[in-house]
Amino acid sequence: MLRTSLRTQNPAIKCAHLRDVQTGLFRRQLSSTITRHNSQNVAPQLNGLEARWPKMKEADQEDVIDYLSERATHDWKELTLPEKRALYYIYFGNWGPRSDTQSKSTSQLILGALGGGITLIALGVAVMNYAYDLEREEKTQLLGKKIEEELKRREEAPKKSKSWFHLWTKTTKSSTPKKDENSDHALPTAREEKLSQWKIIKDLMAYLWPRNKLSFKVRVVCALSFLILAKVLNVQVPFYFKSIIDGMNIDWVSEVGTVSAVIGATILAYGGARFGAVLFGELRNAIFATVAQSAIRKVAYNTFRHLLNLDLGFHLSRQTGGLTRAIDRGTKGISYVLTAMVFHILPITFEISVVSGILTYNYGASFAAVTLLTMLTYSIFTIRTTAWRTGFRRKANAADNQAASVALDSLINFESVKYFNNEGFQASKYDAALKKYQDYSIKIATSLAFLNSGQNLIFTSALTAMMYMAANGVASGALTVGDLVLINQLVFQLSVPLNFLGSVYRELKQSLLDMETLFKLQENDVVIKSKPGAPPLNLTKGEIRFENVTFGYHPDRPILRNASFVIPGGEKVAIVGPSGSGKSTILRLVFRFYDIQSGRILIDGQDVRDVDLDSLRRHIGVVPQDTPLFNDTIIENVRYGNLEASDEEVQRVINEAQLDKLIEQLPDGLNTIVGERGMMISGGEKQRLAIARLLLKRAPITFFDEATSALDTHTEQSLLKTMRIIFKEHQNTNISIAHRLRTVADSDKIIVLDKGSVREEGTHQTLLRSEDSLYAELWNIQEHLDLEGELKDQEDELEKKELEKKKEKEILAKHHPEQN
Repeated sequence: MLRTSLRTQNPAIKCAHLRDVQTGLFRRQLSSTITRHNSQNVAPQLNGLEARWPKMKEADQEDVIDYLSERATHDWKELTLPEKRALYYIYFGNWGPRSDTQSKSTSQLILGALGGGITLIALGVAVMNYAYDLEREEKTQLLGKKIEEELKRREEAPKKSKSWFHLWTKTTKSSTPKKDENSDHALPTAREEKLSQWKIIKDLMAYLWPRNKLSFKVRVVCALSFLILAKVLNVQVPFYFKSIIDGMNIDWVSEVGTVSAVIGATILAYGGARFGAVLFGELRNAIFATVAQSAIRKVAYNTFRHLLNLDLGFHLSRQTGGLTRAIDRGTKGISYVLTAMVFHILPITFEISVVSGILTYNYGASFAAVTLLTMLTYSIFTIRTTAWRTGFRRKANAADNQAASVALDSLINFESVKYFNNEGFQASKYDAALKKYQDYSIKIATSLAFLNSGQNLIFTSALTAMMYMAANGVASGALTVGDLVLINQLVFQLSVPLNFLGSVYRELKQSLLDMETLFKLQENDVVIKSKPGAPPLNLTKGEIRFENVTFGYHPDRPILRNASFVIPGGEKVAIVGPSGSGKSTILRLVFRFYDIQSGRILIDGQDVRDVDLDSLRRHIGVVPQDTPLFNDTIIENVRYGNLEASDEEVQRVINEAQLDKLIEQLPDGLNTIVGERGMMISGGEKQRLAIARLLLKRAPITFFDEATSALDTHTEQSLLKTMRIIFKEHQNTNISIAHRLRTVADSDKIIVLDKGSVREEGTHQTLLRSEDSLYAELWNIQEHLDLEGELKDQEDELEKKELEKKKEKEILAKHHPEQN
C-alpha cells in the first residue's frame, strides 16, 4: 500500500493510504509481500537520490520504493538520514507543483497560462519551485527530527498516534519560535519567516471578512467591484489611443467629416476611460477605509487586552518602551498590509495578466516571451534582494526598540539620573542604540538604491527589446503605427504596476516584519488563568491557609520552603522577617500573580487555583510597596479603586485617608494632575492616595505592603488608628507586611518568616517573651536604633538652644554694653 501511495500523484489517495497506516491495516497488508529485495544493494543508492531519480529505470525505482516501504514499516526508529531524505523526496518532493514544472510540458503550461491571461499563476508556480529548492535540505532535516519525535511519542502513548503525513502538515503550519523583540540574535530561518508571514496574512484576512458583519462584507465586495472596473477602463485607454493614431492616417480629402466625428468620439471615450478609472479607484478607497480602520483598531485592542491579561512574570522580563514601540509600529503596518492585499496585489495581478494576454493574443509568442522573461527576472531579483534587505530591517527594528526602552527608562527615573549626575551616561546609552539603528538604516538605504537600479535595468531592457520588435513590424507592414503606439502604451501600462509590485513587495515585507512582534505578543500564553468552569470565590470568614507551600521565581532558588501557617478571618495579622525572607511573595501568591510549585493556598477552604481568578482578585485589596499612580487627576486615581463610585464616596475615603487638608492647599483641588507615576506629589501623599483607593474598593481581604513607610510618625499613627476602626467595623482580614515592627505591634497575630519558612508566630508580647526569638531580636535592634535616633534628636535640640542663647547674649552685649 505504501508503494502505491509513493507512486501516486493523487493527494486524496495519499491521505487515504496514510490513514490506513495509522490504523495498522498497512502493516498487515504489507508484511507478507516485502521480502524479495536485498537492502544491501539498495541502501547505497539513496545518497544523491534526488538528482538520479528522474533518470532511474522503473525497475530500480521499484526496488527503492519497496526497500523504503519495508524500512518505514518495520524499522521506524532505525531510519538513517539518507533514508529519511529519500523517503521525503519520493513522497513529497516528487508530488505537486514541482513535478508539473519539471515535466516535459513546462513551456506549453507557461505559454498556455500566458495566453489565457493568467501569467502570474505560472510565475507563482515557478517561484514556488525556486523556493522549494532553497529549503529542501531544511525540510528534510526538519522532517527527520519530527519523525523521531513522533516515534518517541508513539511509544509513550500508542493510542494517540497520528500519521506522519499529519505530522508533516502540522510541521509546515507551526508558528515560528518566540524571540525577544529586543534581540538581534536567533533570527528565524527563511522557512520559519515565510510561515510566520503567511500566518499573519491569514489572520488579517479574518478582519477583512469578519463574521457577523454583513456591512463590512458588502463594503469589501463593492470595493473589489470598483477595483475591477477601474482596471478594465485603465487597460482600455491604450486601445482608444491606437484608434486615434490609426484614424489620423486616413485620407482627409474624401472623408474629413466622418473621420473628424469618429476621432472626436474616440477622444471623448479616451478621456472618459481615464476619468472613470480614477473615479472608481477613489470610490474603492473611500468604501474600504471603514474596513481598514476598524481592523487596525481591533488588532491594537486585542493585543493591548492580551498584554494586560499576561502574568506578572512576562511584564517583569520585558522592557515597557520596547513593547509600546512594537505596538505602535505594528498597528501602522496593519494599514499598509490590508491596503496592499486588496488594492495593490490583486489589481496588479489582474492588470499584468490582462496586458500579457492581450500582447500574446494580438502580437504573437515573441512579445509574450519577452514579457514572461521580464516578469520572471524582475520578480526573482526583487524577491531575493528584498529577502537580503529584510535582515537589515529586522536588526534596525531591534535597535529602535532598544533606543525607545533606554529613553523611556531614563525619563521615568529622571530623579535618579539627576541625583547621581548621570545625564551624560544615559545620553551615551541612548546614542549607542541610535548608532546601531543608524548603521542598519544606512544599509537599508544603500541596498534600496541597488534594488531600484536593478529593477529599472531589467524593465528598460525589456522595453527596448519590445520597441525594436514593434518597429520591425511597422517597417515590414505587419503592424500599423497605431499598433506600435498600443504596444508602447501597454508596456508602460505594465511598467506602472510592475514597478509598483516591487515597492509593494518591499513595503509589505517591512510591514510584516513590523507586525511580526505585534502578533507574537498575542501568541504568548496566559499562564495564570481560571480553569474552565471555575466557580467564583465563596467568601465567608476570609481565612487564609498556607499548607506546605514551596515557591521560587527561579526553580533552583526557592523563596518559600514548605511554608505552613493560618491567617484567621477578620483579624489583623502581620508578616515580618528579614529582607528576602518571602514576605511580599506571600501577597503575590495569594493574589495569584504566580502559581506555587507545591502545596496549597486556601481561602475559606477553597484552593485559589480552583476558583475564578477575577472573583478571587475582586475580594482582595492591596496597597503595594511601590505606589503606582496614573498621570491623571487625584479624584480619578482614587476612583480607580471602584470605577462606579460616586464623587461623595470618593470624598469620604479621601477624608478617611487624611488627604483632605492636602487637597485644600492645591490650586485645582481634586482635579490636580499628579504627574507620571505620581511624581508631582510626595511619597507620603502617594501612599495616602493609594490607601484611599483601597478603602474605596472595600475588599474583605486587604494587604498592606510597607504601606506607611513614607509617612511621618504622627500621621502614620493617626492613619493606622482610623483604618483599624474601619476594618474592625467591616470585619476585614487585614494582613500587614512590615519592616518597622512598631506599626504592627498591636496585631492579633504576628508571623515571623526566616529563609522562606515560618520561624515563629504569636502576639507581640508572647514573641518578646519567647526564648531565642528572632522577632525579639529584631525588635530590640529597632528599639535601640530608635532610641539612638531620639537621643540624637534631643542632643541636636539642646545644641540648637545653646546656640540661640549664645546669639541672644551677643546681641545684648552689642546693644547694652553697660550691662556687662
